[in-house]
Amino acid sequence: MTAPPARAWKPRAGRSKAVVHSEQNKAAGGNHRRAIRLETGGIAVGSVVLKALKRDGKVHAYLRWTVDGRQVSRSLGPVSNATRKSNLADGWDLARSQGLVHDQPLPPESWASSPEVRSSMQGNRGRDTTPERRLRALLHARGLRYRVSVRPVPELRRTADIVFPKARIAVFVDGCYWHGCPEHYRPATKNSGFWWTKISENRKRDEDTNQALAAYGWTVIRCWEHEDPESAANHVTSVLDETL
Repeated sequence: MTAPPARAWKPRAGRSKAVVHSEQNKAAGGNHRRAIRLETGGIAVGSVVLKALKRDGKVHAYLRWTVDGRQVSRSLGPVSNATRKSNLADGWDLARSQGLVHDQPLPPESWASSPEVRSSMQGNRGRDTTPERRLRALLHARGLRYRVSVRPVPELRRTADIVFPKARIAVFVDGCYWHGCPEHYRPATKNSGFWWTKISENRKRDEDTNQALAAYGWTVIRCWEHEDPESAANHVTSVLDETL
């Protein structure tokens, strides 16, 4: 038998753990849909693994999870799509149809409106985003030194992405969706009321943060994640030159 094509099952080399986690979440329909109930009463997070078997020329899906440091694997059966993405999704469907995975219920203290909303919120990265790292790299290359993800004013519960303590400059790199970018924000199609309320609250908090820090003598710089990093770095450098 001829082995299936690599694009139907083989993962890309050099993937980070974050990329692997995101791939599994997308295929499963969210992190909350990867729950495996253990005999001990706990919950493990499963992953679907694809293997190409020469004996039948098909791609086979397996569900894997870890219990007390020991890896457990369960065969789900063959999948027959042309791409890895589609085969992973089919693998999760097989696992669900066989009763091996379940949707994880919301914890009592969660204020999210649904498991889908909670999964999306958990996936929102709070620091070290790609736009932040690019801007920091450019500023560092210019000989500038700064602090990362700290409160400019300790008694204020406001954390800036990049802080120049001596110059009293706080830089925020705002995500287009979460902060309601006028150019790129697109309303959610599900739970739109909840998300619009959340984003409106974020924008009000941003304005409150600007005013609060200004009252303490700080200059606030806000950059959108879609901005050209070089232009953002030029803006920050210009304000620093004027301040110091």
